[in-house]
Amino acid sequence: MSLESDLFLSVMRALTPILLAALGGAICERAGVFNIGLEGMMLIGCFSAVTTSWFTGSPWLGVLAAALAAAAYSLILAVGAVTLRGDAVVLGVAMNLLALGLTGFLLRTVFGVRGTFDDPALAGLPLIGGQSPLAYLSWAAVGLTAFTLSRHVLGLRLRGVGEAPEAAAALGVNPVKYRYGAVLAAGTLCGLAGAQLALGNVTLFSENMTAGRGWIAVVAVMLGRAAPIGVLLAALLFAVAEAVGFRLQGLGLPQQATDAAPYAVTLAALFLTTAGRRRAARTTGVVV
Repeated sequence: MSLESDLFLSVMRALTPILLAALGGAICERAGVFNIGLEGMMLIGCFSAVTTSWFTGSPWLGVLAAALAAAAYSLILAVGAVTLRGDAVVLGVAMNLLALGLTGFLLRTVFGVRGTFDDPALAGLPLIGGQSPLAYLSWAAVGLTAFTLSRHVLGLRLRGVGEAPEAAAALGVNPVKYRYGAVLAAGTLCGLAGAQLALGNVTLFSENMTAGRGWIAVVAVMLGRAAPIGVLLAALLFAVAEAVGFRLQGLGLPQQATDAAPYAVTLAALFLTTAGRRRAARTTGVVV
């Protein structure tokens, strides 16, 4: 395998979980729910995928369990932020912390190990062209999400709920129902992201194995302005930085530097984008 094709596969493996989670965040953003609980939902998906795959011997049941478990976990945000009108940011942070502690506890309770569970009997996802089927699903999800948000009545109503909920309600659209649907969709996508991370990229579960990818997905939503194509490009930026970081580590650079590189690149991109928007706002006289 050539260096270029190997790097391409590495980029695609890094891209898939970030992209799936970021698409979920973008859907929530369009519905008017700021979802920073993506990290915790992904981690729940990782653990559910590994546990179900190990007990059943089927990675596909693991994927299904990951999607359902993360969707159920996302109800914490839906009930707290939509029904009870709590602070979505506080709820999201709490969900991330809860998922970290809960999966660590369950890892010791279910498998009797600390740190990492890795067993040869654990079935991972098959590879097609060097990628798991979830990678191809993530690419299709970009087009489907873009079409739904811009062309389909469900997407147009969802955007209306996010931009003007009172007006949407006056037209007979139920904002609560659409926001619940957006949060559940985000949970499902984060579950698939977790399954990809635990059964596609590797075949194991490790405590805090998401390692900030959910937070990067939140940044991707901000960089891409919650537009599917913009989110794809922002997630691709992180994926390239991660893949290049691994390459540089192989050339002898310190692991700490290469591990930090993707996050440094993402923060720099966020800073430059924000600065550019503020300059444009000052030019046009619009307050950002």
